[in-house]
Order: sequence, then structure tokens, then C-alpha cells
Amino acid sequence: MSTLVITDLHASVITDTGDIPILNGVSLTLDSGVTHAIMGPNGSGKSTLAYVIAGHPKYKVTSGTITLDGQDILAMSVDERARAGLFLAMQYPVEVPGVSVSNFLRTSVTAVRGEAPKLRTWVKDFKSAMTDLQMDPEFAERSINEGFSGGEKKRHEVLQLGLLAPKFAILDETDSGLDVDALRIVSEGVNRYKGATGGGVLLITHYTRILRYIAPDVVHVFVDGRIVLTGGPELADELESGGYEKFATADA
Repeated sequence: MSTLVITDLHASVITDTGDIPILNGVSLTLDSGVTHAIMGPNGSGKSTLAYVIAGHPKYKVTSGTITLDGQDILAMSVDERARAGLFLAMQYPVEVPGVSVSNFLRTSVTAVRGEAPKLRTWVKDFKSAMTDLQMDPEFAERSINEGFSGGEKKRHEVLQLGLLAPKFAILDETDSGLDVDALRIVSEGVNRYKGATGGGVLLITHYTRILRYIAPDVVHVFVDGRIVLTGGPELADELESGGYEKFATADA
């Protein structure tokens, strides 16, 4: 059982013309085995929250805390956060020319576990994970995300998630750019991860369509850099039918 606690978090994005405040007092507690969905309009700061948790250097925390099982996450480097059990699936995964998917993943698993997986076991697990996500075996030797379609990039993110088995998965608009089939396959991969590890999920999205596949336990409305309302799964349906305008108005 693990717990990720975010308390009164304030953060800014660093720009050439000065720092711009984005997060305005986010408080949130995530437990193992629980799926939280964060929904909100464009520009509300949802992705910023994900990047701040992961340690993106473009963002600066001005106050507040983030702890994982009592450890100060903000004092850790990006790789230390990954080894501690945090995983970020990015909305726009980057291309890494010259580094194959298979080499990247085995190196990543070795770094997180502190030792290299046995080759025979690794090959079996790697092939099985790719098969589950309906990924062509040739992708193993392709450069990371180079020439990948949007759906292929997202499958690769979920492939990483399954093999790294973190304590908490932060999924930043994983449904972005996916067709119906890819959305189902990617969602099934997230559900397999949760079922196999008992990990917690923080799912950031605009729309309810992914929530038909990845059922949230808790839904948060995120407006103007903070959570303005928390409820059960039915809250997502309310947002789908009524939008975010009334929450923005109430928050003003």
C-alpha cells in the first residue's frame, strides 16, 4: 500500500519573460489501487500538475509539498522519482532517434529495479507485453517513437508502464489522438497494469470516452490551477452534458 500526497501545491512555468503562476493550491491524496480522473478545460493547469509531479525542469514549485510514502518527492531528481515509483505517460511522447525501443526499455527496467532482468525472462515478458498491446514485433528495433503514429506512441507509453510497474501512473491525456480501436487497446493495457500491480492511477483528460474503459473511482474538476470539486464517477457524466463553464463561473 502506497500513498502519494500533494498538499497546497503552487507552481509556475518558467519563461524568457518571467515566471507565470499556473498551479494555485492543489491538494490531492492518491492511494494504491485507486483511479483518480482529473477533468478540466484547456489551459486549466492539468498537464502542469503532471509535469511538476514528474520533475520537469520547465516548472518551478513556489510552495507546497509532494510526498510518496513519506518521502519528499520535490527533493528528488527526475530519475530518482522514477525509481521511487512514479511514471508519467506524456500527451506528446518525444522521439529519440538512434535508441531502439527494446534497448531503451531494458535499460529503463534495469535502472528502476537496480539490476538487469534475466535475459530469457526479459525476452518472454517483453514479447508478451507487445502482443497484449497488438504491437508489431518490428517495433522493438525501431527508434523510440520515430515515425510512429499517434496510436503507436501511446501504445509504447503503456508498454513502458506495464514493464516498469510503478507505484503510481500519471497519464496525461493518453486518449489524445486515438481512434476507437487504439483507445480500447491502450485502456486495456492500463487496466492490466492496475490489476497486476495494484498501482494507483491519476488520469488527466478532457473527455469521458476513455472513462468508459478505465473506470475512475474519484473524479476531480480542475479549474484555474486547482481542484474546485470532487465527486464520484457520476461527476464525469455531469461534465459531459454540462461542460465546465459553471465551475469556472463559480470559481471566479
